[in-house]
Amino acid sequence: MAEYINVTTLNLLAKQVLEQCEPLNNLIVCGEVSNFTRHYKSGHCYFTLKDENAAIKCVMFRDKARLLGFAPENGMLVLAYGRATLYERDGAFQLYCDYMRPFGAGAAQMAFDALKKKLSAEGLFDADHKRPLPPMPQCIGLVTSKTGAALQDVIHIITRRWPMVKLLLAPVSVQGLEAEKSIVDGIRRLDADPRPDIILITRGGGSKEDLWVFNSERIARAAYACRKPVVSAVGHEIDTTILDYVADLRAPTPSAAAELCVPDQAQVRHEIFILQQNIQKNIQSRLEMCYNKFNIISPAAAMQNEKTGIDARTQLLRQTTAQIQAVAAQKAAACTQGLHTAAAVAASLNPYAVLARGYTMVADARGRCLTTEHLKPGQKITVIGSNAAAQCTVDAVAPTQGNPEKEQTDEST
Repeated sequence: MAEYINVTTLNLLAKQVLEQCEPLNNLIVCGEVSNFTRHYKSGHCYFTLKDENAAIKCVMFRDKARLLGFAPENGMLVLAYGRATLYERDGAFQLYCDYMRPFGAGAAQMAFDALKKKLSAEGLFDADHKRPLPPMPQCIGLVTSKTGAALQDVIHIITRRWPMVKLLLAPVSVQGLEAEKSIVDGIRRLDADPRPDIILITRGGGSKEDLWVFNSERIARAAYACRKPVVSAVGHEIDTTILDYVADLRAPTPSAAAELCVPDQAQVRHEIFILQQNIQKNIQSRLEMCYNKFNIISPAAAMQNEKTGIDARTQLLRQTTAQIQAVAAQKAAACTQGLHTAAAVAASLNPYAVLARGYTMVADARGRCLTTEHLKPGQKITVIGSNAAAQCTVDAVAPTQGNPEKEQTDEST
Protein backbone atom coordinates (compact mmCIF):
# COMPACT_ATOMS: atom_id res chain seq x y z
CA MET A 1 0.00 0.00 0.00
CA ALA A 2 1.38 3.45 -0.98
CA GLU A 3 2.26 5.98 1.72
CA TYR A 4 -0.24 8.79 2.25
CA ILE A 5 -0.08 12.42 3.41
CA ASN A 6 -2.70 14.48 5.13
CA VAL A 7 -4.36 17.59 3.71
CA THR A 8 -2.24 19.98 5.74
CA THR A 9 0.94 18.50 4.37
CA LEU A 10 -0.45 18.60 0.86
CA ASN A 11 -1.32 22.24 1.09
CA LEU A 12 2.07 23.03 2.65
CA LEU A 13 3.89 21.26 -0.18
CA ALA A 14 1.81 23.08 -2.76
CA LYS A 15 2.53 26.40 -1.09
CA GLN A 16 6.27 25.69 -1.02
CA VAL A 17 6.26 24.79 -4.70
CA LEU A 18 4.36 27.96 -5.60
CA GLU A 19 6.64 30.18 -3.52
CA GLN A 20 9.70 28.72 -5.23
CA CYS A 21 8.26 29.64 -8.61
CA GLU A 22 9.87 33.00 -9.33
CA PRO A 23 7.28 34.25 -11.89
CA LEU A 24 4.54 33.92 -9.28
CA ASN A 25 6.38 36.11 -6.77
CA ASN A 26 6.48 39.27 -8.83
CA LEU A 27 3.20 39.55 -10.71
CA ILE A 28 1.19 42.30 -12.36
CA VAL A 29 -2.30 40.98 -12.98
CA CYS A 30 -4.93 42.77 -15.01
CA GLY A 31 -8.54 41.99 -14.21
CA GLU A 32 -11.98 43.29 -13.34
CA VAL A 33 -12.84 43.81 -9.68
CA SER A 34 -15.80 41.95 -8.27
CA ASN A 35 -17.11 41.11 -4.78
CA PHE A 36 -14.98 43.88 -3.31
CA THR A 37 -15.18 44.03 0.51
CA ARG A 38 -13.21 46.07 3.05
CA HIS A 39 -13.38 44.44 6.47
CA TYR A 40 -14.69 47.04 8.90
CA LYS A 41 -12.57 45.82 11.80
CA SER A 42 -9.25 44.66 10.35
CA GLY A 43 -9.16 47.03 7.38
CA HIS A 44 -8.12 44.22 5.00
CA CYS A 45 -9.59 44.20 1.50
CA TYR A 46 -11.01 41.03 -0.07
CA PHE A 47 -12.09 40.83 -3.71
CA THR A 48 -11.93 38.79 -6.90
CA LEU A 49 -10.13 39.61 -10.13
CA LYS A 50 -11.67 38.10 -13.22
CA ASP A 51 -11.61 38.18 -16.98
CA GLU A 52 -13.83 36.50 -19.54
CA ASN A 53 -12.39 33.04 -18.83
CA ALA A 54 -11.18 32.83 -15.23
CA ALA A 55 -11.13 34.39 -11.76
CA ILE A 56 -8.80 34.47 -8.77
CA LYS A 57 -9.40 35.51 -5.17
CA CYS A 58 -7.30 38.43 -3.93
CA VAL A 59 -6.31 39.86 -0.58
CA MET A 60 -4.83 43.26 0.21
CA PHE A 61 -3.82 43.72 3.84
CA ARG A 62 -4.52 46.90 5.76
CA ASP A 63 -1.02 48.43 5.58
CA LYS A 64 -1.11 48.12 1.78
CA ALA A 65 -4.75 49.13 1.44
CA ARG A 66 -4.03 52.42 3.22
CA LEU A 67 -1.76 53.38 0.33
CA LEU A 68 -4.47 53.06 -2.31
CA GLY A 69 -4.90 56.28 -4.25
CA PHE A 70 -8.47 55.49 -5.28
CA ALA A 71 -11.57 53.69 -4.09
CA PRO A 72 -11.90 50.31 -5.87
CA GLU A 73 -15.37 49.48 -7.11
CA ASN A 74 -16.94 46.40 -8.64
CA GLY A 75 -16.60 46.40 -12.42
CA MET A 76 -13.43 48.50 -12.38
CA LEU A 77 -10.50 47.27 -14.46
CA VAL A 78 -7.28 47.37 -12.43
CA LEU A 79 -3.66 46.34 -12.40
CA ALA A 80 -2.78 44.41 -9.25
CA TYR A 81 0.88 44.06 -8.19
CA GLY A 82 1.76 41.17 -5.87
CA ARG A 83 2.43 37.46 -5.55
CA ALA A 84 0.32 34.32 -6.02
CA THR A 85 0.43 31.52 -3.46
CA LEU A 86 -1.73 29.07 -1.57
CA TYR A 87 -3.75 29.83 1.56
CA GLU A 88 -3.05 26.63 3.49
CA ARG A 89 -6.12 26.53 5.67
CA ASP A 90 -8.63 26.58 2.82
CA GLY A 91 -6.34 25.29 0.07
CA ALA A 92 -7.26 28.40 -1.87
CA PHE A 93 -4.99 29.70 -4.59
CA GLN A 94 -5.07 33.49 -4.30
CA LEU A 95 -3.26 36.68 -5.10
CA TYR A 96 -1.73 38.77 -2.31
CA CYS A 97 -1.75 42.36 -3.61
CA ASP A 98 0.84 44.94 -2.55
CA TYR A 99 -0.39 47.74 -4.80
CA MET A 100 -3.24 48.39 -7.18
CA ARG A 101 -4.19 51.11 -9.64
CA PRO A 102 -6.90 51.60 -12.27
CA PHE A 103 -6.05 50.30 -15.72
CA GLY A 104 -7.12 51.99 -18.90
CA ALA A 105 -8.71 55.39 -19.43
CA GLY A 106 -12.19 54.21 -18.60
CA ALA A 107 -11.30 52.60 -15.30
CA ALA A 108 -9.06 55.47 -14.23
CA GLN A 109 -11.72 58.02 -15.06
CA MET A 110 -14.29 55.97 -13.18
CA ALA A 111 -12.12 55.95 -10.05
CA PHE A 112 -11.38 59.66 -10.47
CA ASP A 113 -15.05 60.57 -10.84
CA ALA A 114 -16.09 58.42 -7.90
CA LEU A 115 -13.55 60.01 -5.54
CA LYS A 116 -14.32 63.49 -6.84
CA LYS A 117 -18.01 62.99 -6.19
CA LYS A 118 -17.36 61.65 -2.71
CA LEU A 119 -15.06 64.49 -1.63
CA SER A 120 -17.30 67.11 -3.19
CA ALA A 121 -20.25 65.81 -1.20
CA GLU A 122 -18.16 66.15 1.97
CA GLY A 123 -17.42 69.82 1.18
CA LEU A 124 -13.69 69.50 0.44
CA PHE A 125 -14.09 71.54 -2.76
CA ASP A 126 -16.30 74.31 -1.32
CA ALA A 127 -15.35 77.84 -2.28
CA ASP A 128 -16.02 79.01 1.29
CA HIS A 129 -13.01 76.98 2.42
CA LYS A 130 -10.63 78.59 -0.08
CA ARG A 131 -8.21 80.96 1.63
CA PRO A 132 -6.47 83.90 -0.08
CA LEU A 133 -2.71 83.85 -0.39
CA PRO A 134 -0.73 86.43 1.59
CA PRO A 135 0.32 89.25 -0.78
CA MET A 136 3.94 89.23 0.36
CA PRO A 137 4.88 85.91 2.00
CA GLN A 138 8.06 85.70 4.00
CA CYS A 139 8.52 81.93 3.61
CA ILE A 140 7.09 79.34 1.20
CA GLY A 141 7.08 75.62 1.96
CA LEU A 142 7.71 73.34 -1.03
CA VAL A 143 6.47 69.75 -1.26
CA THR A 144 8.28 68.28 -4.24
CA SER A 145 11.19 66.14 -5.33
CA LYS A 146 14.57 67.62 -4.51
CA THR A 147 15.94 66.38 -7.85
CA GLY A 148 13.03 67.36 -10.07
CA ALA A 149 12.94 70.12 -12.66
CA ALA A 150 9.91 71.61 -10.92
CA LEU A 151 12.02 72.66 -7.94
CA GLN A 152 14.56 74.41 -10.17
CA ASP A 153 11.80 76.23 -12.05
CA VAL A 154 10.23 77.45 -8.82
CA ILE A 155 13.55 78.62 -7.39
CA HIS A 156 14.44 80.45 -10.60
CA ILE A 157 11.11 82.26 -10.89
CA ILE A 158 10.87 83.24 -7.22
CA THR A 159 14.50 84.44 -7.08
CA ARG A 160 13.86 86.67 -10.07
CA ARG A 161 10.50 88.03 -8.95
CA TRP A 162 10.78 88.30 -5.15
CA PRO A 163 14.24 87.35 -3.80
CA MET A 164 13.33 88.42 -0.23
CA VAL A 165 11.21 85.29 0.34
CA LYS A 166 12.67 82.14 1.91
CA LEU A 167 12.02 78.64 0.59
CA LEU A 168 11.61 75.65 2.91
CA LEU A 169 11.79 72.29 1.12
CA ALA A 170 10.13 69.09 2.30
CA PRO A 171 11.73 66.61 -0.14
CA VAL A 172 9.33 63.85 -1.18
CA SER A 173 8.95 61.10 -3.75
CA VAL A 174 6.43 62.18 -6.38
CA GLN A 175 5.82 58.78 -8.00
CA GLY A 176 6.02 55.13 -7.06
CA LEU A 177 4.67 53.03 -4.24
CA GLU A 178 5.95 55.30 -1.46
CA ALA A 179 4.93 58.57 -3.11
CA GLU A 180 1.56 58.91 -1.41
CA LYS A 181 2.85 58.48 2.14
CA SER A 182 5.87 60.67 1.41
CA ILE A 183 3.72 63.54 0.09
CA VAL A 184 1.25 63.31 2.99
CA ASP A 185 4.12 63.42 5.50
CA GLY A 186 5.68 66.39 3.70
CA ILE A 187 2.41 68.36 3.81
CA ARG A 188 1.93 67.67 7.50
CA ARG A 189 5.52 68.60 8.39
CA LEU A 190 5.27 71.97 6.67
CA ASP A 191 1.85 72.67 8.15
CA ALA A 192 3.22 72.03 11.65
CA ASP A 193 6.25 74.27 11.00
CA PRO A 194 5.51 77.91 11.97
CA ARG A 195 7.79 79.39 9.31
CA PRO A 196 5.96 78.86 5.98
CA ASP A 197 3.11 81.21 5.03
CA ILE A 198 2.16 79.11 1.98
CA ILE A 199 2.51 75.42 1.10
CA LEU A 200 3.23 74.72 -2.58
CA ILE A 201 2.73 71.12 -3.75
CA THR A 202 4.24 70.65 -7.17
CA ARG A 203 5.84 68.34 -9.69
CA GLY A 204 6.65 68.57 -13.39
CA GLY A 205 4.80 66.98 -16.26
CA GLY A 206 4.48 63.27 -16.90
CA SER A 207 2.10 60.59 -18.04
CA LYS A 208 -1.31 60.18 -16.50
CA GLU A 209 -0.01 57.21 -14.56
CA ASP A 210 2.93 59.25 -13.23
CA LEU A 211 0.58 61.94 -11.94
CA TRP A 212 -2.03 59.53 -10.59
CA VAL A 213 -0.71 59.66 -7.04
CA PHE A 214 -2.01 63.25 -6.77
CA ASN A 215 -5.53 61.83 -7.11
CA SER A 216 -5.02 60.12 -3.74
CA GLU A 217 -7.72 60.61 -1.15
CA ARG A 218 -5.15 60.76 1.65
CA ILE A 219 -3.25 63.57 -0.07
CA ALA A 220 -6.50 65.43 -0.69
CA ARG A 221 -7.53 65.19 2.96
CA ALA A 222 -4.07 66.21 4.18
CA ALA A 223 -4.20 69.32 1.99
CA TYR A 224 -7.74 70.14 3.15
CA ALA A 225 -6.69 69.85 6.81
CA CYS A 226 -3.84 72.37 6.39
CA ARG A 227 -4.08 75.55 8.44
CA LYS A 228 -2.07 77.40 5.81
CA PRO A 229 -3.06 78.18 2.20
CA VAL A 230 -2.18 75.36 -0.21
CA VAL A 231 -1.21 75.87 -3.85
CA SER A 232 -1.33 72.94 -6.25
CA ALA A 233 0.82 72.84 -9.40
CA VAL A 234 0.95 69.33 -10.83
CA GLY A 235 1.98 68.60 -14.41
CA HIS A 236 0.84 70.88 -17.21
CA GLU A 237 -2.23 72.99 -17.78
CA ILE A 238 -4.21 70.09 -19.28
CA ASP A 239 -3.54 67.87 -16.25
CA THR A 240 -6.17 68.07 -13.50
CA THR A 241 -5.97 66.11 -10.26
CA ILE A 242 -8.10 65.75 -7.15
CA LEU A 243 -5.53 67.84 -5.31
CA ASP A 244 -6.26 70.75 -7.67
CA TYR A 245 -9.89 70.81 -6.52
CA VAL A 246 -8.97 70.73 -2.82
CA ALA A 247 -6.15 73.30 -2.92
CA ASP A 248 -6.85 76.94 -2.16
CA LEU A 249 -5.31 77.85 -5.52
CA ARG A 250 -4.52 75.75 -8.57
CA ALA A 251 -1.69 76.73 -10.91
CA PRO A 252 -1.30 75.16 -14.34
CA THR A 253 2.48 74.67 -14.02
CA PRO A 254 5.20 74.94 -11.38
CA SER A 255 6.47 78.16 -12.98
CA ALA A 256 2.99 79.67 -12.94
CA ALA A 257 2.62 78.67 -9.28
CA ALA A 258 5.83 80.52 -8.42
CA GLU A 259 4.49 83.64 -10.13
CA LEU A 260 1.18 83.39 -8.26
CA CYS A 261 2.81 82.90 -4.85
CA VAL A 262 4.99 86.02 -4.85
CA PRO A 263 4.67 89.55 -6.24
CA ASP A 264 6.95 90.91 -8.94
CA GLN A 265 9.51 93.25 -7.42
CA ALA A 266 9.66 95.29 -10.65
CA GLN A 267 5.89 95.78 -10.54
CA VAL A 268 5.99 96.70 -6.86
CA ARG A 269 8.76 99.23 -7.47
CA HIS A 270 6.72 100.72 -10.31
CA GLU A 271 3.62 100.94 -8.11
CA ILE A 272 5.63 102.65 -5.36
CA PHE A 273 7.02 105.11 -7.92
CA ILE A 274 3.51 105.88 -9.20
CA LEU A 275 2.31 106.34 -5.62
CA GLN A 276 5.14 108.78 -4.91
CA GLN A 277 4.28 110.73 -8.06
CA ASN A 278 0.62 110.89 -7.05
CA ILE A 279 1.51 112.10 -3.56
CA GLN A 280 3.76 114.81 -4.94
CA LYS A 281 1.11 115.90 -7.44
CA ASN A 282 -1.51 116.01 -4.71
CA ILE A 283 0.68 118.11 -2.43
CA GLN A 284 1.55 120.49 -5.29
CA SER A 285 -2.11 120.80 -6.22
CA ARG A 286 -3.08 121.65 -2.64
CA LEU A 287 -0.32 124.28 -2.42
CA GLU A 288 -1.51 125.88 -5.63
CA MET A 289 -5.09 125.95 -4.36
CA CYS A 290 -4.01 127.68 -1.15
CA TYR A 291 -1.87 130.15 -3.11
CA ASN A 292 -4.72 130.97 -5.47
CA LYS A 293 -7.14 131.49 -2.61
CA PHE A 294 -4.68 133.85 -0.95
CA ASN A 295 -4.26 135.86 -4.14
CA ILE A 296 -8.01 136.17 -4.59
CA ILE A 297 -8.32 138.15 -1.35
CA SER A 298 -7.68 141.87 -2.27
CA PRO A 299 -5.39 144.10 -0.16
CA ALA A 300 -8.37 146.30 0.79
CA ALA A 301 -10.27 143.32 2.05
CA ALA A 302 -7.19 142.18 3.93
CA MET A 303 -6.83 145.64 5.52
CA GLN A 304 -10.53 145.69 6.40
CA ASN A 305 -10.13 142.34 8.06
CA GLU A 306 -7.16 143.61 10.03
CA LYS A 307 -9.05 146.82 11.01
CA THR A 308 -12.01 144.80 12.18
CA GLY A 309 -9.68 142.70 14.29
CA ILE A 310 -7.97 145.77 15.75
CA ASP A 311 -11.31 147.42 16.56
CA ALA A 312 -12.47 144.30 18.35
CA ARG A 313 -9.28 144.15 20.37
CA THR A 314 -9.53 147.94 21.15
CA GLN A 315 -13.05 147.52 22.46
CA LEU A 316 -11.90 144.60 24.57
CA LEU A 317 -9.03 146.72 25.93
CA ARG A 318 -11.42 149.55 26.89
CA GLN A 319 -13.71 147.20 28.68
CA THR A 320 -10.81 145.66 30.54
CA THR A 321 -9.45 149.13 31.50
CA ALA A 322 -12.85 150.23 32.84
CA GLN A 323 -13.12 147.06 34.88
CA ILE A 324 -9.62 147.59 36.33
CA GLN A 325 -10.39 151.23 37.23
CA ALA A 326 -13.66 150.29 38.91
CA VAL A 327 -11.96 147.63 40.98
CA ALA A 328 -9.13 150.06 41.91
CA ALA A 329 -11.66 152.71 43.04
CA GLN A 330 -13.44 150.16 45.20
CA LYS A 331 -10.14 149.13 46.74
CA ALA A 332 -9.14 152.80 47.41
CA ALA A 333 -12.48 153.63 49.05
CA ALA A 334 -12.23 150.60 51.28
CA CYS A 335 -8.68 151.54 52.31
CA THR A 336 -9.70 155.19 53.05
CA GLN A 337 -12.58 154.06 55.22
CA GLY A 338 -10.29 151.74 57.13
CA LEU A 339 -7.76 154.53 57.60
CA HIS A 340 -10.41 156.89 59.02
CA THR A 341 -11.58 154.28 61.45
CA ALA A 342 -8.05 153.62 62.64
CA ALA A 343 -7.42 157.35 63.02
CA ALA A 344 -10.56 157.74 65.14
CA VAL A 345 -9.48 154.89 67.38
CA ALA A 346 -5.99 156.35 67.69
CA ALA A 347 -7.43 159.79 68.54
CA SER A 348 -9.60 158.34 71.26
CA LEU A 349 -6.55 156.74 72.82
CA ASN A 350 -4.37 159.97 72.66
CA PRO A 351 -3.66 161.18 76.23
CA TYR A 352 -3.25 164.77 75.05
CA ALA A 353 -6.85 164.77 73.91
CA VAL A 354 -7.82 164.37 77.59
CA LEU A 355 -5.82 167.49 78.50
CA ALA A 356 -8.00 169.48 76.13
CA ARG A 357 -10.91 168.79 78.42
CA GLY A 358 -9.12 170.58 81.37
CA TYR A 359 -7.09 167.74 82.80
CA THR A 360 -3.33 167.92 83.50
CA MET A 361 -0.41 165.52 83.69
CA VAL A 362 2.31 165.47 86.34
CA ALA A 363 5.89 164.74 85.24
CA ASP A 364 9.14 164.64 87.14
CA ALA A 365 12.32 166.44 86.24
CA ARG A 366 13.19 163.70 83.72
CA GLY A 367 9.78 164.01 81.95
CA ARG A 368 8.33 160.79 83.31
CA CYS A 369 4.62 160.84 84.08
CA LEU A 370 3.87 160.39 87.77
CA THR A 371 0.79 159.49 89.74
CA THR A 372 -0.02 161.43 92.91
CA GLU A 373 0.76 158.54 95.22
CA HIS A 374 4.35 158.58 93.97
CA LEU A 375 4.90 162.31 94.78
CA LYS A 376 7.05 163.37 97.70
CA PRO A 377 7.15 166.65 99.56
CA GLY A 378 9.79 169.04 98.18
CA GLN A 379 9.90 167.24 94.86
CA LYS A 380 10.22 169.36 91.72
CA ILE A 381 7.44 168.51 89.25
CA THR A 382 5.98 169.88 86.07
CA VAL A 383 2.22 170.19 85.69
CA ILE A 384 1.34 169.92 82.00
CA GLY A 385 -1.93 171.25 80.58
CA SER A 386 -3.28 171.49 77.08
CA ASN A 387 -1.86 174.95 76.45
CA ALA A 388 0.85 175.48 79.13
CA ALA A 389 3.13 173.76 81.66
CA ALA A 390 3.89 174.94 85.22
CA GLN A 391 6.99 174.22 87.30
CA CYS A 392 5.92 173.36 90.85
CA THR A 393 7.31 172.07 94.16
CA VAL A 394 5.35 169.54 96.18
CA ASP A 395 4.69 170.85 99.65
CA ALA A 396 2.80 167.88 100.99
CA VAL A 397 1.16 164.71 99.80
CA ALA A 398 -2.21 163.90 101.32
CA PRO A 399 -4.43 160.93 100.46
CA THR A 400 -7.74 161.55 98.83
CA GLN A 401 -11.01 160.72 100.53
CA GLY A 402 -12.15 157.15 100.10
CA ASN A 403 -8.69 155.58 100.81
CA PRO A 404 -8.24 155.65 104.65
CA GLU A 405 -5.59 152.94 104.59
CA LYS A 406 -3.42 155.12 102.38
CA GLU A 407 -3.97 158.04 104.69
CA GLN A 408 -2.85 156.08 107.72
CA THR A 409 0.23 154.91 105.91
CA ASP A 410 1.15 158.44 104.95
CA GLU A 411 0.59 159.76 108.49
CA SER A 412 2.80 157.11 109.98
CA THR A 413 5.44 157.96 107.43
